[in-house]
Amino acid sequence: MKTFELIATSTFGLESVVKKEIEDLGYDITSVTDGKITYVGDAEAIVLSNLWLRSADRVLIKMGEFKALTFDSLFEQVKVLPWENWITSDAKFTVNGKSVKSALFSISDCQAIVKKAVVTRLQQKYNIDWFEETGPSYTIQVSLLKDMATLTIDTTGKEGLHKRGYRVGQGDAPIKETLAAALIQISYWQKGRIFYDPCCGSGTFAIETALIAKNIAPGLYRSFASSRWPQVPPDLWEDLREEAREQIDQKGSPIIYASDINRNSINIARKNAECAGVGEYIQFFTKPVHTTSLPHGDYGIVLCNPPYAERMSEMHQVQKLHKDLKKLMDSNPTWSFYTITPVESFETDFGKKANKNRKLFNGRIAVKFYQYFGPRPPKDGENFKEVPK
Repeated sequence: MKTFELIATSTFGLESVVKKEIEDLGYDITSVTDGKITYVGDAEAIVLSNLWLRSADRVLIKMGEFKALTFDSLFEQVKVLPWENWITSDAKFTVNGKSVKSALFSISDCQAIVKKAVVTRLQQKYNIDWFEETGPSYTIQVSLLKDMATLTIDTTGKEGLHKRGYRVGQGDAPIKETLAAALIQISYWQKGRIFYDPCCGSGTFAIETALIAKNIAPGLYRSFASSRWPQVPPDLWEDLREEAREQIDQKGSPIIYASDINRNSINIARKNAECAGVGEYIQFFTKPVHTTSLPHGDYGIVLCNPPYAERMSEMHQVQKLHKDLKKLMDSNPTWSFYTITPVESFETDFGKKANKNRKLFNGRIAVKFYQYFGPRPPKDGENFKEVPK
């Protein structure tokens, strides 16, 4: 198959996680920059990337990159790119844009210029004046950063990769599925270790853990824009989906617990887990943190996204919750603890400095991912010690 450059976009701070996922698929990375991992692939890579990347936001085809200081320069350089390799004569396409620290700061003007240049190119190549727009849809993106323009075509579609399709309901502050999957992979959780989220909300951490444990491709049960493109044959999609189905672990039963103080949240979480096909692997229950306890067994992992104060009057409750989480973890020193929060006082409230923290963004909210490492579990093949009941 013909190869070309692809870009997997990611939340700032998660580039290394996405890079490893791409390498695990067998593709060579050409560059890693803030929020972008560029690699070489083919039509099969488009399918596999959309089906299997757990932590990336989107998969884009890189059409070109160049410096653009004027609209004339932008037009001429966009016009020479081989848009006809992807966009059909009957296609419907839109142009999105963004500009950061660039001379061409008007996004709407940049979008209009790119649209005009692409139309001009396609009119010349197809020898037509009018596009019926009855065929497949394409989304072009022009991204300007410090006067460097990057032109891409989005293979994923209107909804990003975080839209797995299982979220039938959500709580007040849901975490993106892609971010949740990345944090699970950053932690030292692996199948065989107990997983527990005591502030589970709509269940995203527990569900993503189950999907990883069962080796279920996150994009298996949803559609993508490129699934309707002639350049990516339908039988390729079906063949690789079937391969993904065959790779699901039918034997393993991960040990996953999730609780929340809100009964309605637990009901939503259960429905989401059932929709994801992993409901049988997660034990949900309703309980506040200060009355819950760690599941029986050593070397487990707690990973949570606890509520945070939207108003100063709520800060006392949030600080108490942080203290309750510390009491929970103190009950078994073999366990590891991970949490994501924007609350700057977390380590003070928790009463212990994290072994490591990572700056991230949960949506547009700046957060830190605090990591408290417990001791290493026994080597493979050894049984975990059981905590006396």
